[in-house]
Amino acid sequence: MEKATLAAPFPYFGGKSRACGVVWAALGDPPNYVEPFAGSLAMLLGRAGIGKTETINDLDGFVANFWRDVSKDWEAVAHHVDWPVNESDLFARHSWLVRKSADLLERLHGDPDYFDAKVAGWWCWGLCAWIGSGWCSGTGPWLHDGQTLTKIKGPRGEGVKRQLPDLHAGRGVNRRLPVGVVSRTEFIREWFEALSERTRDVRVAAGDWQRVLTKSVTTRQGLTGVFLDPPYTAGNVDYAVGGVGGPLADAVRDWCASNGDNEQMRIVICGHAGEHDALLDLGWFTRAWKARSGMASTDEANARRISETVWCSPHCVRVPAPASVVSSLFSAG
Repeated sequence: MEKATLAAPFPYFGGKSRACGVVWAALGDPPNYVEPFAGSLAMLLGRAGIGKTETINDLDGFVANFWRDVSKDWEAVAHHVDWPVNESDLFARHSWLVRKSADLLERLHGDPDYFDAKVAGWWCWGLCAWIGSGWCSGTGPWLHDGQTLTKIKGPRGEGVKRQLPDLHAGRGVNRRLPVGVVSRTEFIREWFEALSERTRDVRVAAGDWQRVLTKSVTTRQGLTGVFLDPPYTAGNVDYAVGGVGGPLADAVRDWCASNGDNEQMRIVICGHAGEHDALLDLGWFTRAWKARSGMASTDEANARRISETVWCSPHCVRVPAPASVVSSLFSAG
């Protein structure tokens, strides 16, 4: 029986919700699924069903904290997310979150039961109100010592950026309410409850991407689907906040080349057209898809948007048509 797909309650640079059809057509329905660059979790949430074992990972402490928190205490996160767009609050919360980020990942590593619902909720809320890149990147001209704000002169330093929030139609938890839904609070609560139910048994790791690609996490669990979405070699501003797309993308491609012939693995890696074509000589094949226009306003950014490509390992399913999914009130798009 097919399950309704979900979407993350926040926008995310490089999100792959529109690629779900082509990716899941290539992966099929593997009992084991691993997503080393989780981000918004668009691919797992866009799966029409639930795998026997599912593992996600992200090096970003805010991402790891959010998904751990949603699975453990969705009501607390929903409470902190439920707030109108407000420029002063966006600036103040941004500064507070950046200061919180210093030891967030260490706390997550040190205590398997640790999470911070306020951090998770405010981070999600801010992503929905923020425009472009730079949210919680820790780079900007404004410094906060916990009591006062100081704007430094000259080159941008290790502070926060201040800008007008998104005042258009709204995204994520600020999106227009579906027809028939009158309470945003109830809409958010139902959305987060659904996310909690979907991620209840998903295993969340917080660290380097290769830590979840060992044999014990992948093929020892049976046929494994691996979805890789590293920062792209080009367009770091578009897809990776503070990312190092070139070296990291190269390392991920090398791992794909070394593991693509494993019959127990179906691997998909994302990039711009041509970026990973070296894999084609090893029996891989490609599928193209088109990303949302988002904040793309230049000819270069639009060209990248329409050049989105996924490379599929030799043992992926060669089905060109997107897999069918069942939508819900909380589906992407």
